[in-house]
Amino acid sequence: MDTMTLRLYEVDVPTRSTETPTRRGVHVFTGHADSRSAAVKAAHEAYDAVRAAKEAGLEIPHGRPDGWGACGYRPGWELDWPATIASPWKSPYTWLSPDPYKR
Repeated sequence: MDTMTLRLYEVDVPTRSTETPTRRGVHVFTGHADSRSAAVKAAHEAYDAVRAAKEAGLEIPHGRPDGWGACGYRPGWELDWPATIASPWKSPYTWLSPDPYKR
């Protein structure tokens, strides 16, 4: 994959605690893709790889060839993939806006 010809995307996935459902957040992924759907797919695959590794007691995998990855995994938190928002990346502070889901 030639990341020089691809756009940088931000994929924001709402998350909630399974123990305390009122606790909510957003898991943010960034990486190169040729479309929003490809960005969401890559983020989901990266997350699934991290989750599987951690649940198996392994280290978090880093350095996927496509550049997507996740730096952490929080057991007891579920990501709401159908509510995901993906858009071309503009700023590292996008997720700090009052309601990032109204972009």
